Amino acid sequence: MSDTTSSSVLRNAKRIVVKVGSSLVTNEGRGLDFNAIGEWCTQLAALVKDGREVIMVSSGAIAEGMKRLGWANRPKAIHELQAAAAVGQMGLIQAYETKLRENGIGSAQVLLTHADLADRERYLNARSTLLTLLQLGVVPVINENDTVVIDEIKFGDNDTLGSLVANLVEADALIILTDQRGLYTADPRKNPDAKFVDVAKAGDPALEAMAGGVGSSIGSGGMITKILAAKRAAGSGASTVIAWGREPQALIRLTQGEAIGTLLVAQTQKNQARKQWIADHLQMRGSVTVDAGAVSKVRDEGKSLLPIGMTAVQGEFSRGDVIAVRDAEGVEIARGLANYSSSEARLICRKASSEFEKLLGYTGEAEMLHRTNLVLTR
Repeated sequence: MSDTTSSSVLRNAKRIVVKVGSSLVTNEGRGLDFNAIGEWCTQLAALVKDGREVIMVSSGAIAEGMKRLGWANRPKAIHELQAAAAVGQMGLIQAYETKLRENGIGSAQVLLTHADLADRERYLNARSTLLTLLQLGVVPVINENDTVVIDEIKFGDNDTLGSLVANLVEADALIILTDQRGLYTADPRKNPDAKFVDVAKAGDPALEAMAGGVGSSIGSGGMITKILAAKRAAGSGASTVIAWGREPQALIRLTQGEAIGTLLVAQTQKNQARKQWIADHLQMRGSVTVDAGAVSKVRDEGKSLLPIGMTAVQGEFSRGDVIAVRDAEGVEIARGLANYSSSEARLICRKASSEFEKLLGYTGEAEMLHRTNLVLTR
């Protein structure tokens, strides 16, 4: 891959997810590093003012809670981890709120669990909320909801969470800031012949062999979780950079095209990956029949499907289910994720969005299927 190609990945990225680990946020567990958080927030604000959309996925709640509770060692009992997270999350989000406000940017706290993204309806709700916040110029600060999760549904580390968020919002890039410069071919502390990896293909099996090892005593991740996170993010077309979090102006320099850290380039186009997932979804819960005008809008113009163009609703489905779009002859022309349940769809069928509040009791999306969640099948 040429330098021009690799440097353009982040230079052209409009929507970026940034993940920082516990060791960086808490200065190796000594409590929140307000100076470091301030530096990142200054850079995040600059990116927003430059017209980019950024999300911060930040570890640190448990580590900060441990410090506030006077615990020297990370507990193993889930209820103690949850208690530490509850105590520490207060300080963590306050730090981001204060530092972002100092730079004229608003922030929002978003706590997620695996169940939020495994359930399609909650997935769509989380996605809609995050996209709305980005449109408002607000920086969402995301952490795992450690106060309510149990072992079976924990993400396990915020590297995984960062990649899931990148998939959720269809980010162009995931930047993982860590306490290491990036990926080496072997552990440089043990092997003097280890070479630094500047650019590689995300998902290359050889990377996992290079990245073996465990995380620090403060966090729960390690280089292997970062490589796997990059592989997961690449599934929706997002490239990943793993870089040293103390690098001066790292976020600014990366988005200017400077080669910092290890760049793992996604091999799938963003739109292609998401559309393929929808196209391959075999279990459809129902369908909607649309008029000729809607067929033209969806198929010929690439527009979203509006309820006013629907003539009938078939089957029983929930918000977030994959449904088919059929023409008057019953031929499937598209499929996608439903923004409304079948019962709601029947109420708003042939209706303009201005009537939704009266019919449903609330105002939701204007579209039955948004064009980003819709793929043509004919």
